[in-house]
Amino acid sequence: MDSPGYIILSRLMAQTRATAVLANNMANADTPGFQAQRPIYASYASRSQEQGSADARSSDYIWDRATYRDTAAGPVQQTGNPLDIAISGEGLFVVETPRGERYTRAGHFTLDATGRVVTQAGEPVLNGTGQPLTVAPGDGRLSVAGDGTLSSENGPIGRFRVVRFEDPQRLQAEGNRLFAAADPPIDVDRPALLQGVVEGSNVSPIMEMTRLTEELREFQMASQFADKEGERLQGAIDRILKRR
Repeated sequence: MDSPGYIILSRLMAQTRATAVLANNMANADTPGFQAQRPIYASYASRSQEQGSADARSSDYIWDRATYRDTAAGPVQQTGNPLDIAISGEGLFVVETPRGERYTRAGHFTLDATGRVVTQAGEPVLNGTGQPLTVAPGDGRLSVAGDGTLSSENGPIGRFRVVRFEDPQRLQAEGNRLFAAADPPIDVDRPALLQGVVEGSNVSPIMEMTRLTEELREFQMASQFADKEGERLQGAIDRILKRR
């Protein structure tokens, strides 16, 4: 295969990757706290002739470099659940998992059988001292202040730990709601929490469908080019064999 064939194959691989990313975004359009992902591409030139030749032409290969995360906040939805909490501005809740501390913006919490505040997957939500927030059996009428303090009619219970990172793009997604971090978290001293609401996914289904349609059209065009290139090469081979 010559350069045009490899170039179009690189384009097909890039379009396949873009389609997969968009499909994952659309699948999580209703996932609380989900942040859309976007692929990053680069190109590098291949010279078809010697540098400086009059017939020298450059062709760009597509290089799938990475995926970045759209960190824009999602829309909030009123639920009335006292343990549904959204972060207004930057920050992530800290939860405990068997793999260590993880971070999330999905504030759709509940109480487990022991009174701990947990995620929908049962992971304990941590307070400022790194311990699970726990509600005593006699504590009722839960309220959450803007600074993250959880209280009941009997007084303060604890404070949700909210953290941020210098470079959020370095966070590694685990599933659709949790993030792992190699860098140390920075505590947000004055978070702005909203009670009784849940932050939804920042994916816009209409925009994602439009992007997906465009990517599919690009893939079809690249596929047609690849077919034509295959026919051209097969025709050249047939002519060479006929001469022999």
